[in-house]
Amino acid sequence: MRIGFFNSIETWGGGEKWHFESAVHFAKLGHDVYFFGSKNSKLKTKLLAFPAITYIEVHLTNLSFLNPVKRCYLTSTFEKLQIEIVLINNPRDLKIAAYAAHSAGVPRIIYRRGSAIPIKNTFLNQRIFGNYITDVLANSYATRETILANNPQLFPKEKIRVIYNPIDFQKFDQLVYKKIVPDRKDDALIIGNLARLAPQKNQKFLIDLSLELTRLQIKHQIYITGKGELESELKTYNIEKGTDKNVHFLGFTDSPRSFLVDIDIFILSSLWEGFGYVLAEASLAEKPIIAFNSSSNPELVKDNISGFLTEVNSIPQMVEKIKKLQDIKLRKEMGISGRKFILESFDKNIIYKNLEDYILKG
Repeated sequence: MRIGFFNSIETWGGGEKWHFESAVHFAKLGHDVYFFGSKNSKLKTKLLAFPAITYIEVHLTNLSFLNPVKRCYLTSTFEKLQIEIVLINNPRDLKIAAYAAHSAGVPRIIYRRGSAIPIKNTFLNQRIFGNYITDVLANSYATRETILANNPQLFPKEKIRVIYNPIDFQKFDQLVYKKIVPDRKDDALIIGNLARLAPQKNQKFLIDLSLELTRLQIKHQIYITGKGELESELKTYNIEKGTDKNVHFLGFTDSPRSFLVDIDIFILSSLWEGFGYVLAEASLAEKPIIAFNSSSNPELVKDNISGFLTEVNSIPQMVEKIKKLQDIKLRKEMGISGRKFILESFDKNIIYKNLEDYILKG
């Protein structure tokens, strides 16, 4: 099978992780895998270690779909390579890649949706989903439900398949430990957040949370790991609020396990998640989780068992749950329950078998 993965995002996130690991998986099965991506993306850097995968550079902007030269180039490339299946990652890529694949006669054109936010009901989207896309793959039931929220007729619901992201438990457990979180200061509770510094991830909430914890004299240190466009803004806000002694930005890490094993509680402040990889990883590290009761979070966090779910942006509820998790015994119990749940629910062997059947057999 000749499979094309299309993801031109330059930064690293859940969608990029899925495309990278899936491309590697199908290449190892012996399929001809082609990856369409940006010249400067982290995906390209990672895929250099897999010479069996052919990397094809594309330079796209939000308006590239209006460029006839780029449309023709992609169409001819799909034709030349005789691509049989193409999996497209994000809305920007979708606008041009779906058209080009359709024009090239690619039999299956799959939009892999990883964000639990409604698709805009625009004329362009109606055209894309009505004429070019053959299948939609969602990473959670929450994501599936949002796809047709603005227009139930946008795409046949029976052609939207849910397959969770696979979790490689052994690989995670075997990651080499390297110190990231500073040593504990007195008996302060260590709270962690690992995500891009972006509006969706909502880290200002954590700064506001720290302000309230300080007011209540709850000793704590919050460590935020990640990079992104809001880094400067968040650091300025942190200083303005006077929370910079308690809230710390550690930058990007390629070793999430090292970060997670040294914290007491993991808090996800995201406003939405298609599939929160990091929630699964926190549970694998046996850490209790507090997250908002929104999007796919309830599919990864069992409320009152592996952690707590609160109303979106509710600082009072978040503080209440943190108080409960000052109990070391409860933290340990929830951490153990969380790991057990993830191991039982997201086994990569089962999920990859489902993905193989879906992609190769239709």
